[in-house]
Amino acid sequence: MNRHTIPLGRILGIPIGLDYSWFLIFGLITWTMAVGYYPAEFKNWPVVQYWIVAAMTAIMLFVSILLHELGHSVVAMYYKIRVKSITLFIFGGISQIVTEPTTATAQFWISIAGPAVSFALAGIFFLLQTIFTGFVPLMALVKYLVFINIVIGLFNLIPGFPLDGGGIFRAVVWGITHNRRRATLIAANLGRFIAYFFIILGVWQMFTGNFINGMWIAFIGWFLENAATGQVRQLVVHDMIAGHRVSQAMNRQFTAIPADTPLQSLVDDHILGSGSRSFVVMRSNEAVGLLTLRHVKEVPRSKWPTTTSAQAMIPIERTKRVVPDAKLWTALEEMDRDGVNQLPVMVGGEIKGMLSREDVITFLRTLQELGT
Repeated sequence: MNRHTIPLGRILGIPIGLDYSWFLIFGLITWTMAVGYYPAEFKNWPVVQYWIVAAMTAIMLFVSILLHELGHSVVAMYYKIRVKSITLFIFGGISQIVTEPTTATAQFWISIAGPAVSFALAGIFFLLQTIFTGFVPLMALVKYLVFINIVIGLFNLIPGFPLDGGGIFRAVVWGITHNRRRATLIAANLGRFIAYFFIILGVWQMFTGNFINGMWIAFIGWFLENAATGQVRQLVVHDMIAGHRVSQAMNRQFTAIPADTPLQSLVDDHILGSGSRSFVVMRSNEAVGLLTLRHVKEVPRSKWPTTTSAQAMIPIERTKRVVPDAKLWTALEEMDRDGVNQLPVMVGGEIKGMLSREDVITFLRTLQELGT
């Protein structure tokens, strides 16, 4: 979870978060339903009832989206793929699945699970309509939830990355060609084409009098285009560093500090003085831990003068690490999976260097300059 996300708890061990942008879309949906949809469909309700049912609709919409994302996550976990978090935000929800599926079959079932949940929810809400027939507000709510879950399911089946349909399409191409890279590139480029269609459609609607709907369609297209482009960029990065080892990109010049160094001295002399962000904590010429800027920030500023590096560090035995001969792409995936920005490079118990995301970026720039 990042600082823009409100933690809501865990489901099946998966952290659930609410991005601040959610409040904007929650308010917009509530307002739209309270002054537009419900008054048009159901006459003579008290004004407060329109707003209460509208707010319940917005909440249940995002519950539906959360269950949709949990569908992806549960199947991913079945295939032993870790799910880092699920976040609800302005465009819906996203499951942060740490690593790529290793087979076309896994990709297919993970992708199709979300729409399957949405269609199942539509069926459940359809059955609930008969139960709530005598209570109009609840009947109105579940009637809308039938419609919106069908829309969510169908929209996500559009065959272009990053939508679920793009994942399904990628799995099919992958299964036929036995080439994951080619399948990803085809699905991502199809996703970009679909995104441009949404952007053009949105702009056209904006200039033909339907400004609000057109703006949202264009925004959705922009979001899809960015996500699809990100997939292509990830492929390019993978191709560039494929075959390269950690030893080629790591920084052999790392900063070692005594275990009794106060955090205030660390900040003044090293972090502010040299811009260093990670440190190897030493005791009697032996590495005992790793200390990063994030660990420093976790300690209240008022306690920096009295808190030592050893007290704030993560012990070396609990530190994620790589060996110099490890594949560079694998190390980058480990950083993403574990949510860290650097890894110590170790042989046995000895630290040979540090590998950070910045080191990988610098290595990529060098490869580009060399034209390799």
